Amino acid sequence: MSEEIAIEIGNEAIGADKVSKTVDGPDGRLTILEDVSFRVARGDSLAIVGASGSGKTTLLGLLAGLDRPSAGSIVLAGEKLDALDEEARAHLRRRRVGFVFQNFHLLPALNAEENVMLPLELDGRADARERAGDALARVGLAARRHHYPAQLSGGEQQRVALARAFVHAPEILFADEPTGNLDQRTGAVVGDLLFALNREHGTTLVLVTHDANLAARCARRLGLIAGRIADAATA
Repeated sequence: MSEEIAIEIGNEAIGADKVSKTVDGPDGRLTILEDVSFRVARGDSLAIVGASGSGKTTLLGLLAGLDRPSAGSIVLAGEKLDALDEEARAHLRRRRVGFVFQNFHLLPALNAEENVMLPLELDGRADARERAGDALARVGLAARRHHYPAQLSGGEQQRVALARAFVHAPEILFADEPTGNLDQRTGAVVGDLLFALNREHGTTLVLVTHDANLAARCARRLGLIAGRIADAATA
């Protein structure tokens, strides 16, 4: 059952109110998400779980303002997303949001340091290289800062992605299957780093995962079945 809420702008990191998403296909209209309502307090951690096709990644994209819902409203970092155009949403993400993806999304032509510097350079930061070096040292990759993604293991690439996500101290971090392409041992290392950085920065963490151990480390869990909230639990 959906949690009925009234979103009060500024009082939480994320608020979703009766969010639905439908798309038109060759077989008619498909409902991906239906009447989803919840909120995430600042500094909280939330795992979104469910079977493949339950709408998890679609919901993450809507919360981050990468797509628009067909119905309902979303507040992100105190901003009502439906009141912002694409440029304003992009500016909000660049300044206040970080992302970690299953497939790392590192630029192959840039080395590790340059990949981490990128969000700072886009924001015009003069100290981008210094901050990138500090972030790579924090994830144990100072010695690999001049290596390109093809020269790094999967676990190292994900650690570079973590450094890039946290280098500008975002208020909110979205992670989509952050350990999905890693073996169990490497995934555990990345998970430890993810939550350590989350605690150090006081960042609100929202992650999509099939990893039960990773989900259990979050303060809250939101379960989706066929696009609807099936359960919401607090650890």
